[in-house]
Amino acid sequence: MAQRRIRGGKLVMVLCVVAMCRAVPINDLIYRASQQSDQLHALSTMLTQELGSEVFPIDRVHACHTSSLQTPTDKEQALQVSESDLLSLARSLLQAWSGPLVVLSSSTNVLPYSAQSTLSKTIQKMQEHSKDLKDGLDILSSKMGPAAQTITSLPFIETNEIGQDKITKLLSCFRRDSHKIDSFLKVLRCRAANMQPQMC
Repeated sequence: MAQRRIRGGKLVMVLCVVAMCRAVPINDLIYRASQQSDQLHALSTMLTQELGSEVFPIDRVHACHTSSLQTPTDKEQALQVSESDLLSLARSLLQAWSGPLVVLSSSTNVLPYSAQSTLSKTIQKMQEHSKDLKDGLDILSSKMGPAAQTITSLPFIETNEIGQDKITKLLSCFRRDSHKIDSFLKVLRCRAANMQPQMC
C-alpha cells in the first residue's frame, strides 16, 4: 500500500513539473535546453579525450548509424533552416541515441578495471542528461507545432565489434551528434533572443 502511495506521489510530482514546464515561455525553454545540450556535449568530449577516441576516423556516410540523416554541415547552413526543422533534427538525433547509450553502458566491462568506473559514471550522466533534454525538447516541440514534432527514425544495428574499438566508435559518433544537437539549439536560442545572424 505504501509503495502505491509513493508511486502515486512521484507521478503527481512529475505531472506538476511537466505542467510548470508547459507554462514556461518558449524562449526560456530554448535557453534551458541549450544549457543542457552544452553539458551533454561537454561530457561526451571529455570522455572521448580520456579514452583517446577523438582520433577515430568517422566515415561521413557509413560509420555512424545517424549518418543517413541530412543535417546542416556548418553554422551558415543551420541559419537557413527553419526553427521547427532544427528542433526536429535535434530530437531525431537524440532519440536515435537512446539504445546505443544503453549498449555503451553495458560494454564498459571490456575496459581495464581502472577505466571502468569513470566510464560507467560518465555514461550514466550522459544518459540522464539525454533523457532530461529529450523531455524538455518534447515539451518545446509541442509548443512549436506539427513540423517540430516530426522525428526521423534512425535504427541502430549493433555490430559484432567488441572491446575498446566498439566503445571508441560509439563515443566518437555520439560526440559528433551531440555537437550537432548543441549547435542547432544554440541557433534556436540565438533566434529566440532576436540576435542578428552574424552574432549567432
